[in-house]
Amino acid sequence: MENLSRLAAHVRNEYSKVIIGQRDVIDQMLLVLVCGGHALMEGVPGLAKTLAVKTLARICGLGFQRVQCTADLMPADVMGTNVFNMAASSFALHRGPVFTDLLLVDEINRTSPRTQAALLEAMEERQVTIDGTRYALSGNFTVLATQNPIEFEGTYPLPEAQLDRFLLKIRVGYPSEKEEAEILQRWGQRFDSRRFEAIELAPIDAAWLAAARQEIESVRVEPALYKYLVTLVRRTRDWPALTLGASPRAAIGLFSVARAFAGIEGRDFLIPDDIKTAAPAVLRHRIMLKPEADLEGLTADQVVSEILAAVEVPK
Repeated sequence: MENLSRLAAHVRNEYSKVIIGQRDVIDQMLLVLVCGGHALMEGVPGLAKTLAVKTLARICGLGFQRVQCTADLMPADVMGTNVFNMAASSFALHRGPVFTDLLLVDEINRTSPRTQAALLEAMEERQVTIDGTRYALSGNFTVLATQNPIEFEGTYPLPEAQLDRFLLKIRVGYPSEKEEAEILQRWGQRFDSRRFEAIELAPIDAAWLAAARQEIESVRVEPALYKYLVTLVRRTRDWPALTLGASPRAAIGLFSVARAFAGIEGRDFLIPDDIKTAAPAVLRHRIMLKPEADLEGLTADQVVSEILAAVEVPK
């Protein structure tokens, strides 16, 4: 697992030049990239979600585009459209921001269901259809969407079909007191994230990312762990506090992320703790609480923890 662990160490080191703390957030964003998935990042404003995505793109040498979602955002604003060229008397494709490597969809729940649905094909098949013609997207195409968990007025909650397309739901929390003091100290020393291009960051070797993805495929998995993983996912479907459990796509996602966790730790074999570590971020947005459980203050993460504790770990 030399390439994956080296990639993780390099990304963490370069991130520390820009962002204080958020180790779990950084690792999960990297996991999404090496697993070829997409992530929903949830956190209140001012926690450097946008800066984190820009930093990842720059360190990995990937193209970056941002879409600021509003109620009047149309699918063509994201995908692109054919524009008539008067001089050539023909239509030419004006490519939208979706034609990139890392696409930041900021406040995705503020745009209409029609525009949200337009991202489904791009996320699942890495292609878009414009006026009946299909256009392939980058092999590294990754959607990192953000949403604010405290504002509901003027928002359109993502449907279950769209949520299931996200490999991970990344929770971005407040920094610790020590980390917040260090953030202020950096600003006092004239660090300014608004002059992001002036920050010196060392990009990774172009071959590292592809090599890391290949290494994940070579992580060994014992038969008992396949059964353990499937049992965890299936228990969500009959758990008393849930009205909706995780899909088979969730099982595939949990399998992929758990193997990537093993690779980051430098191991070429899977252990139960890798699955336990990956489970909350993979499952929290794919399960639906019953109304009475929600009223009691139960959270998706608590339910996942209860299921992990209830399922016997293979020895």
